[in-house]
Amino acid sequence: MNVKQIYTIINSVSGEVLGKTDIVTEDLTGIVDLGTEVFNQNAVDNYVKSLVNHIGKMIFVNRPYAGKVPSVLMDAWEFGSVLEKISADVPEAEENDTWNLTDGKSYDQDVFHKPTVTAKFFNSKVTFEVSVSITERQVKESFSNAAQLNGFISMIYAAVEKSMTIKADALIMRTINNMIAETVLADAKAFGATAAGDMAGADLSSGSTTRCVNLLKLYKTSANTTLTAEQALTNPDFIRFASYVMGTYADRLQSISTVFNIGGKERFTPKDMLHVVLLSDFAKAAQTYLYSDTFNRGDVLLPQAETVPFWQGSGRNYEFASTGKINIKESGGKAVEISGVLGVMFDRDALGVCNLDRRVTTNYNAKAEFFNNYYKFDAGYFNDTNENFVVFFIE
Repeated sequence: MNVKQIYTIINSVSGEVLGKTDIVTEDLTGIVDLGTEVFNQNAVDNYVKSLVNHIGKMIFVNRPYAGKVPSVLMDAWEFGSVLEKISADVPEAEENDTWNLTDGKSYDQDVFHKPTVTAKFFNSKVTFEVSVSITERQVKESFSNAAQLNGFISMIYAAVEKSMTIKADALIMRTINNMIAETVLADAKAFGATAAGDMAGADLSSGSTTRCVNLLKLYKTSANTTLTAEQALTNPDFIRFASYVMGTYADRLQSISTVFNIGGKERFTPKDMLHVVLLSDFAKAAQTYLYSDTFNRGDVLLPQAETVPFWQGSGRNYEFASTGKINIKESGGKAVEISGVLGVMFDRDALGVCNLDRRVTTNYNAKAEFFNNYYKFDAGYFNDTNENFVVFFIE
């Protein structure tokens, strides 16, 4: 099993998520597992010193953070490291001899018809830990009673949990972002790239594909307008058009087809397995410009729509140029940059988290009288390019 230490990149990602840094190119190589059709040989097991000594009212900043990311497929198991997904291809029809009988002809009923079955293996994991030391005796002099001391310790624990939640949420978003990048990369030639699977020479504003839907390009062609990406989110006609296109995709994905996944597999996504994630900039624009004019809001709401404030990071000012942007190296190491991502639609099985293991180990140092707590995080993040996934953007 391939286990990758990601403490460096997860700390960098946290800065983007918290608005401390601008959007930078993220290297997701080896973080999201795309799966392999063949099981390979790598698949075998492998204090603070700022407290003032005073008595008075103390307020501890101790607000739990529950996180805010889209719901994705999550699973955990205790034994084994490999996730195996098995699927069967749709067989072809053959001539029905019942209505084509010929006198004297033999009809062989003992022919073996082997079904076409494929298996995909996901066997990688990322890991990091957050460490914190806790003392009691050394800080007692800074508090007037046990309740204050307990409040202080609880605040420290809450800060660690907040850190773990931020980092876990960021990894889920990187799983979605990587799938966006894989989808764009697979259609690179349609956007003018010089070679398949490489973004060199590609111009995402030049067209639109079935899986990479450039809503602005489609609208400009349909309405014969010169609307820009900056104007789109305040244009009611464009927002109405974008909602219409997304609605048609929600219906189309329910019919079995090969055109909505990179692998070209026969797939369909029923309503209860369809995930729709929208950038809040677009979702709020739809509420403002569409829902307020609609008597029955259910007519324009997308199924199972969740919102995110940004895909990769907020930048320093939450401008759309930052919130709608993805700039990464996908799992295979290829650079992909796309702006104006408004939303994605995907099958529940297209991406997720597996083999999740969060745990805490503790050690007491008897000599110096303090506890060391190690908050450990292991998980596998996967993209299955054989499942339906569509990205909507304006560029």
